[in-house]
Amino acid sequence: MSFGASGVGSHPGEDHFEALRVVFGELPDLPYLPELPARGVGADLVGRTAALLVELPVEVQPSGWRLASRPGRDHRRAVDHLARDLDGLEEVADGYEGPLKLQVCGPWTLAAAIELRHGDKMLSDQGAVRDLTASLVQGVTDHVESVRRRVPGVTEIVLQLDEPGLPGVLAGTVPTASGFGRLAPVEEWRAEEALRLFPDPVVHCCAPRVPIAMLRRAGVRAVSLDASMLSRRDEEPIGEAIEAGVNFFLGVLPGLDSSLPDVKVIAKTATDLWQRLGFAAEDLQNRVVLTPTCGLAGASPAYAKAALGRLRETAKALRGD
Repeated sequence: MSFGASGVGSHPGEDHFEALRVVFGELPDLPYLPELPARGVGADLVGRTAALLVELPVEVQPSGWRLASRPGRDHRRAVDHLARDLDGLEEVADGYEGPLKLQVCGPWTLAAAIELRHGDKMLSDQGAVRDLTASLVQGVTDHVESVRRRVPGVTEIVLQLDEPGLPGVLAGTVPTASGFGRLAPVEEWRAEEALRLFPDPVVHCCAPRVPIAMLRRAGVRAVSLDASMLSRRDEEPIGEAIEAGVNFFLGVLPGLDSSLPDVKVIAKTATDLWQRLGFAAEDLQNRVVLTPTCGLAGASPAYAKAALGRLRETAKALRGD
């Protein structure tokens, strides 16, 4: 896995063609299909992924996304956003050959966000979670096949599951639909079981307390996290995961506008961690991908482009060091 640098997924603005041009221009090692939540309903993390669900239409209520009896305006809007993005991908990636990353909301964050038609969140019902996961697996499979048809030069699809809600799901801190209670924690074996249904995923979680050991047991390809949130107690499970063959997407640049550090400063975040873990320095470039700490939706377009370019430069420096 020698991808060097990539992004998490979301971008500022509403111009999907420009976002695609930035991604493919700045991240030739591992470009991705960007998400633009500023476009509104259906372009957000949950709505965009809900557009992929098979036979589980959704709609927007005052409390958020909810299962619906039939596809309505909100569902169609999400589908239309994704369709336009795929049209743009087909045009911008014409002639491209190499890997491509696709991001979708993971099953646990999705279950904690979508409500049942007449009840609490889907997370409160184990049967509903199983149905949601099966629908998402099929939807992702169809999505990957569609991308491969549109961009025949893609040599590999890297699937990223965005799971910012996973720590809360496991800890039992997800609020009920009413907001007055908390849903029961999900056993780790259930979380592992669901994640194993997805083909060799990267799991992204920019929240505190990333369950690294559980993700290792789930057999994920890589864990994507915010390096600034790591503490020394995280280093043992990270080391065990690396020894087990798990790779890491390491968030080393802020997702919001800030002064961009020098390449050497950014590289030091990765090399210092690698040295503390005691692994051979020459393995770093094959086991770690540099990314922003989280999505870039809240950044300015200029910062987003500059940040991705700086990550590319840093990855190049690490390869040559």
